Amino acid sequence: MPDSGYPWPIETTRLDNGLRVVVSEDRTAPAVAVNLWYDVGSRHEPAGQTGFAHLFEHLMFEGSLNVAKTEHMKLIQGAGGSLNATTNPDRTNYFETVPAEQLELALWLEADRMGGLVPALTQETLDNQRDVVKNERRQRYENVPYGDAWLRLLPLLYPPGHPYHHATIGSMADLNAADLATFQEFHARYYAPNNAVLTVVGDASAAEVFALAEKYFGAIPARADIPAAPDGRDVATTGRAAVETVTADVPAPRVYVAHRTHPFGTPGYDVTTVLAAVLGSGRGSRLYQRLADGERIAQPDTVGAYGVDLAHAPAPLIVTATARPGVTAERLAAGVAEVVDELATVPVTHAELDRAKALLSTAWWRQMSTVDGRADTLGRYATQFGDPAKAAERLPAWLTVTAEQIAETAAEVLGAADRVTLTYVPEEKPS
Repeated sequence: MPDSGYPWPIETTRLDNGLRVVVSEDRTAPAVAVNLWYDVGSRHEPAGQTGFAHLFEHLMFEGSLNVAKTEHMKLIQGAGGSLNATTNPDRTNYFETVPAEQLELALWLEADRMGGLVPALTQETLDNQRDVVKNERRQRYENVPYGDAWLRLLPLLYPPGHPYHHATIGSMADLNAADLATFQEFHARYYAPNNAVLTVVGDASAAEVFALAEKYFGAIPARADIPAAPDGRDVATTGRAAVETVTADVPAPRVYVAHRTHPFGTPGYDVTTVLAAVLGSGRGSRLYQRLADGERIAQPDTVGAYGVDLAHAPAPLIVTATARPGVTAERLAAGVAEVVDELATVPVTHAELDRAKALLSTAWWRQMSTVDGRADTLGRYATQFGDPAKAAERLPAWLTVTAEQIAETAAEVLGAADRVTLTYVPEEKPS
């Protein structure tokens, strides 16, 4: 059993403007990953501004004070690098992996859009990217079978007013209603050095990175009045199961069963992570063995269970399965519920536990095997827990989970009284 999930060095500093800088030197290959986590996601969005953080994921590639529209991408790719960005409820993340000699270029580009995006933001750019987001919503959520499941599950799991009640894609009405000045103010409010963590992993020393961070980010002023994110850790339980059935153009009945568990990073969520692997990871999982191989009521490649690792509220565990031909949605939902309920009463075997931990270990080291995977992980722990070195605790925490803890957690958070069940039923076709 490894003593640490992160055996590489970690060095940190904080600039006078509040920017936290994390460096993990690794001279194995002449490449560096640059990762910038902003502590802003959909949970920070006030009423009427849903979807803003995700829209800025697009706008941040559309030019800044000294970088023309789309030039950021062209410069990184032209230098032999790769780049992207993602947004989720907890944060927005911008990242590049470049040859080591291009580190300064990557840091200059990130600093320019941190401090210089608002002066370059135009109405035309805003309107164009709003249209891009609308197309993304149609392609990812509205025009794909079962594509809107996440949009439906969140309101069932979290009540109105909760920071996780709405999805990151946001409301198209909110995006359409806001003017340019409102978007500029949102960027100025959150995209500040004292609300960000810059992480560099790879072929660069801490002294080199700290000096470059000071050179390019040091003059960007801090923001004194960044609003605190709303607290979502307390979710009132109703004691009533939430059930929604959707009749849609889908090929077969599908069931989603979801429960609120514990926030990511807590001992309870570590147990939930192992529990999810026992329940629904691969052919050896309980769901697969029972519903796909045993009773043969679920399509094999559709059975699964996974935790959504949200850090600031009881994070959801989601179980899903799609029916085989001739199997009703009701029979499938009953089968899924039976397997979930048995986690509290049918002990997890040594073989099940060992298998789950092996799967999680493989996934962890796959993430750690690349400089960009490590940079993202360190940025996460620095942002969400105040210390990148806490990343080393995650894998050992999974490996110490016991079968008894799984049963206790299942009994605590997977009860039918607070269960969310979302069912898709195919539309009846005209004969």
